[in-house]
Amino acid sequence: MVAHRVFAQRSWVVQAVTKVIAYQRERTPRPGPDTLMRLIRSILATTLVLVIVQFAMSQFAEATEMKVISGGAFKQVLNDLLGAYQKESGNKAEVTYRTVGQHLKLIAGGEERFDVAVLTPEAIENLAKEGKIVPGSRADLAKTSVGVVVKAGTPLPDINTVDAFKRTLLAAKSVAYIDPAAGGSSGIYVAKLLERLGIAKEVNAKAVLVQGGEVATHVVDGEAEIGIHQISEILAVKDAVLVGPLPPDIQNFTVYSAGVSGEATDAAAADGLVKFLAGPDAIPIIKSKGMEPAY
Repeated sequence: MVAHRVFAQRSWVVQAVTKVIAYQRERTPRPGPDTLMRLIRSILATTLVLVIVQFAMSQFAEATEMKVISGGAFKQVLNDLLGAYQKESGNKAEVTYRTVGQHLKLIAGGEERFDVAVLTPEAIENLAKEGKIVPGSRADLAKTSVGVVVKAGTPLPDINTVDAFKRTLLAAKSVAYIDPAAGGSSGIYVAKLLERLGIAKEVNAKAVLVQGGEVATHVVDGEAEIGIHQISEILAVKDAVLVGPLPPDIQNFTVYSAGVSGEATDAAAADGLVKFLAGPDAIPIIKSKGMEPAY
């Protein structure tokens, strides 16, 4: 689309210059040397003006503003990637971060429009079935695992084994994690994990359920002694210390995927953004934020 616009603008310049030359020839059918020089200067001046106008038009005509929605765990990665994308493309993107469940609820109620969505693969596929995501536009971007967080300066608890992890949670005065009712991927998993480990009653009696955002913030602020959240979100919080990932036997990975809205303002630009997010230049940023390539 951008190439087509530029080609059209250049064609317009060529046509305009041609018309100027023809007009000048009609006025001076047999130009002498002085007249010929004036004609050349006139053509060059006209061409320069038209090139400047073309450049100005290209700067304003090609920019697209897009609305992006994303799950919170992808925030640190997406912020950096969008900065690079905007510099490269000239397009702009406004992002709204919520839990995946909160986004889906708003979309279902017709309260949230978007051009590109970054959610879980299941959410993207379900939206595609509903006609709200373009079928086949899904691109898997990255995955993040679950970890344990404490405030800086606090002794690091033992979470090296499943039994050690259970003892740490039972001994903690308070434990923070995402409220599963808010639709956050990690909160839903942690709630099921506590049931599976047989400690849901004890832990939930002292749980600090976070509605959205970074669990680590509530640990740093002293609302909870320990927190369980996706590692990419833990690393983003100042004075929060990642104790480590959950033991392999109980670890969980959340994949984030992007898709183009069926009602995107500029479908080509939205598709270009998804391809950029899934491209090789994204991998170093993904890894630097505590995530891994999706597959």
